[in-house]
Amino acid sequence: MSRDWTALAESFVPDVYKQELNMRGDSDFAYANEFARYRTSVVRQRLGIEIVFRVINTKVRTMDELGLPEHLKLLTRYQNGLILATGSVGTGKSTTLAAMIEQINMERRDHIITLEDPIEYVLKSKNCHVSQREVFTHTESFAAALRASLREDPDVIMVGEMRDLETISLAITASETGHLVLATLHTSNASRTLDRLLDVFPSDQQEQVRVMVSESLRGVISHQLIPRADGTGRVLALEILTNTPAVANVIREAKTYMLPGIIQTGKKQGMRLMDDALIDLYDRGLISAEEAYARADQKHIMRQHLKM
Repeated sequence: MSRDWTALAESFVPDVYKQELNMRGDSDFAYANEFARYRTSVVRQRLGIEIVFRVINTKVRTMDELGLPEHLKLLTRYQNGLILATGSVGTGKSTTLAAMIEQINMERRDHIITLEDPIEYVLKSKNCHVSQREVFTHTESFAAALRASLREDPDVIMVGEMRDLETISLAITASETGHLVLATLHTSNASRTLDRLLDVFPSDQQEQVRVMVSESLRGVISHQLIPRADGTGRVLALEILTNTPAVANVIREAKTYMLPGIIQTGKKQGMRLMDDALIDLYDRGLISAEEAYARADQKHIMRQHLKM
């Protein structure tokens, strides 16, 4: 059986990814046939090759169709700055960013460049001109693609994943120099996202970077996909941070531990804590008490609300 899977992998893994599979033992890429488009993961393991296909919805859903908060549309109307979508693998970050890019595509006349690994949603140019580049297929790395994109006069840049210091540094610089940059990080909430963003820099650069981020950040959208209480699928919970003078101040002063309190009092600015999103989903009967409690940051407060 393992030989069968190995032969199957050899038959459809693109050549550029075969090298990655042989060197690293795993590879992740987009695969399409006459039936659908898939995000495909191929890994070597004890019994041979393991292949996982995740179907990608070929239609890019709009922000309204996804039920995203209306306030997030305001973020797409900035001409520059940094928007971060965060969460673990498979929580909907790419779907949210695709919807935000589509919002820009419908409302503006810009040049949009997306840098992805792999390309998931195929975006068609509408009012904007959209260019999509895939890491390892069209370019050697996110950093190389981002550096090249800055020479192509883009207005909006989407970075599929910020994995290293060079990519993060280039993204921050781009957001400061007249570009709207949308990117993802594998972090669970706003404060951890900003800590991760800043901690990759050497200590002697962090003060300067804090100032840059405090000025360029537009928002952080943190994702969790939670099993529905009725077992029919999953529902999205979002934590939303938007940059305000108070947020910018705590970033500059390296006091990100104060962000939850600022988010809690920033509801008029469209902000929301993940715990509040969990409580809302529980109160609406969409998730179980067990799921809400397991995912809460402030478990003692959640326990009181759930009357556990």
